[in-house]
Amino acid sequence: MKQLIIALGFLGLIVVLPAQAEDEECEMLFVEQAKSMAFSAGVMTLMEVNPTIIFFCDRPVRIAGHMTLDAFMRLVSEGENSFKENPPNAALSIFGKDGDVALVVMVLPKAPKIDGTTMSFEIQVLEGTMPKIGGPIALFIDPIGRPISPTSRAGVHRRHRRRAVRD
Repeated sequence: MKQLIIALGFLGLIVVLPAQAEDEECEMLFVEQAKSMAFSAGVMTLMEVNPTIIFFCDRPVRIAGHMTLDAFMRLVSEGENSFKENPPNAALSIFGKDGDVALVVMVLPKAPKIDGTTMSFEIQVLEGTMPKIGGPIALFIDPIGRPISPTSRAGVHRRHRRRAVRD
């Protein structure tokens, strides 16, 4: 009888643990790099962008990788997790001509547009001063919540922290 109870308990753990893993959410943060950037009329244009974008997830889920820009565009262009429905914040680190590094924090209200090796974003600056030109750059995009399961889109929610736009 004791062995049966231990076996059932072990079986219960096997059933419960995978269910918990599927429900965990991967809050994907993204990093895109480019050789240069330009800013005009509220549009930031990144030139000679990498053909892939890096993503990683913070605790409790630790996953990292990269995806094509096409896959990134599908992820951020449609549905409740799109930039339009829930615009993320982003931080842009820019090397200037003199070697100084500028940091600009912004909101990305729409998914970017991609044309070859150029990626353009409409932006709203929250902190810092956006230079007219600069580079090389690294753009860090705030979390987009996704379930760990690569095929599931159920239960997708982005945290609503750090979303306030300053006037």
